[in-house]
Amino acid sequence: MNSKKQIQALKPVWNIILIIMPVIFAFFALCIGRISYPISEIWQVFISKITNSDIEIDKQISMIIWNIRLPRILMAMLVGAGLSVSGCAFQGLFSNPLATPDTLGVASGTSFGAALALLLGCNFIGVQAIAFGFGILAVLLTWLSSAGKSSSGLNSVVLSGIMIGSLFSALISLVKFAADTESQLPAITYWLMGSLSSAGFSSLQIGAPCIIITIFILYLFRWQLNILPLGEDEARSLGSNIQLLRIITILCATAMTASSVAMCGQVGWVGLLIPHICRMLFGNNHRALIPACISFGASFLVIVDTMTRSISASEIPISVLTAMIGAPFFIILMRKTGGWKI
Repeated sequence: MNSKKQIQALKPVWNIILIIMPVIFAFFALCIGRISYPISEIWQVFISKITNSDIEIDKQISMIIWNIRLPRILMAMLVGAGLSVSGCAFQGLFSNPLATPDTLGVASGTSFGAALALLLGCNFIGVQAIAFGFGILAVLLTWLSSAGKSSSGLNSVVLSGIMIGSLFSALISLVKFAADTESQLPAITYWLMGSLSSAGFSSLQIGAPCIIITIFILYLFRWQLNILPLGEDEARSLGSNIQLLRIITILCATAMTASSVAMCGQVGWVGLLIPHICRMLFGNNHRALIPACISFGASFLVIVDTMTRSISASEIPISVLTAMIGAPFFIILMRKTGGWKI
């Protein structure tokens, strides 16, 4: 029995594992940092906050756990899940294993919006809002530039996304050129490398609802995502509106990518690596892929973010670490398995 058949045979067990895995990693991430705390103290902080009891706890520990680490871990879980589901959706939509959340230029557009907001001196909430708006604008420009190219199908959308992404990348360079080299340029450069250091409950209130709602929509449509690579006639024969399904997939994947990048900057490799791992483990059925991407993506980014804030005195940009981990791991996977086909 090969590994894929073994996993299918253990499906109920894997359902439980996928649910508890990110929770376990998140709980242990609360304990780990430059200052580590025992599990008993973490548990006391939660009991005290939830029950409003008079348990005697250190106020500094409570502040670090509840106001700093908890929102950061929640953001890592949401961003990891959102980017991995977005990458999975785009790979299925375009039948391309190299498709990523930035296929339609949304990450580049969002990054330009954030860089522009930082240049204008906006606060963190303003950076999020402007970044999200430009991410949506990038996809609209991609869609409009590919309109009327029905003979090319989705290929014209991909080509338009590459061009729009290149345009916004050039605009980012222009913003960096115009930025003050003492204050604004370092802030823009550091933000573009990705970081969850500014995570807070206020920023989660803006970005989290969009990610949660769009993930939930794709989760509900996960069984229909299997027909995305089919032609219109084949999909119609199955009783599905393929055009509407593609629009829903693009809108949801775009919104969750824009929200993720707007909250913490560009985080590479998650949308490419995690869907590959999940396909190698669970096959190409999106009924299993979407839940797997949610769980593995959330767990992966929690682990990486914990490493970025723990292994050195100065925090490492998260995209640097995801690339250092993702690239070698991806090469090993591809050499051992021979890749996969959609």
